[in-house]
Amino acid sequence: MKFTLVGNGRMGQQVAGVINRSGVHEIAAVLDDRNLVTAESFLGSDAIIDFTVREAFLQNLPAMLQSRVPVVVGTTGWDDEMADVKQRVAASGSSLLYSANFSLGVNIFLRTVREAARLIAPFDQFDIAFSEHHHTGKADFPSGTALRAAEMILSVNPRKKTLVRQLSEDRKIAADELQVAALRVGTVFGKHTAFIDSEMDEIEVSHTAKNREGFAAGAVRTAKWLAARHTTSPGFYTMDDFLNEMLA
Repeated sequence: MKFTLVGNGRMGQQVAGVINRSGVHEIAAVLDDRNLVTAESFLGSDAIIDFTVREAFLQNLPAMLQSRVPVVVGTTGWDDEMADVKQRVAASGSSLLYSANFSLGVNIFLRTVREAARLIAPFDQFDIAFSEHHHTGKADFPSGTALRAAEMILSVNPRKKTLVRQLSEDRKIAADELQVAALRVGTVFGKHTAFIDSEMDEIEVSHTAKNREGFAAGAVRTAKWLAARHTTSPGFYTMDDFLNEMLA
């Protein structure tokens, strides 16, 4: 396959490394903020992989969709535009797969967290909260992965109804609020933890990324999957769609 990479930061460079070491794939082009991105920028490509920032992704989206080349997006921080992006993908007849995290380990972890939250739901003595640690260069917080975990917890545990990103100085957290805490420190690749607590037990479900290669390899693998899916069923996809097919 031929890939066009949009973004040449740390993740973009990791993806380039995975492609170059594959022995079977190649990079058609690498686009960054010095390039004017148009639909013609993607001619000859089988897939696009985007690791940029919110503003760049939203600015480049029309050209990527117009090209009709399937797009894998690892850029986070645009959840408030999700409904509009889905509508634009559908209208274009193109394909886009979004994930806040392409690591297979993280996605198995997220499903484990969802199952743990479901299992404790009938038992009032168990409370649950979530935290994430990342390097100081990460712009958005909480991370997209943490927000996805929170979404999954809220979907299966009716005792938690709202997400709280920061605590107030003048009140206690309510029993139906789910706290998601963020810490930025040093060069941490990423650590996510679900905390489950009662008077008698403490359960922690945690994932720690050792490097960025797992994220990059996952993005390339899902791009191959999306390119195949695009030929018969274009549309908007997530890592859940990819994993559901792999685990079927």
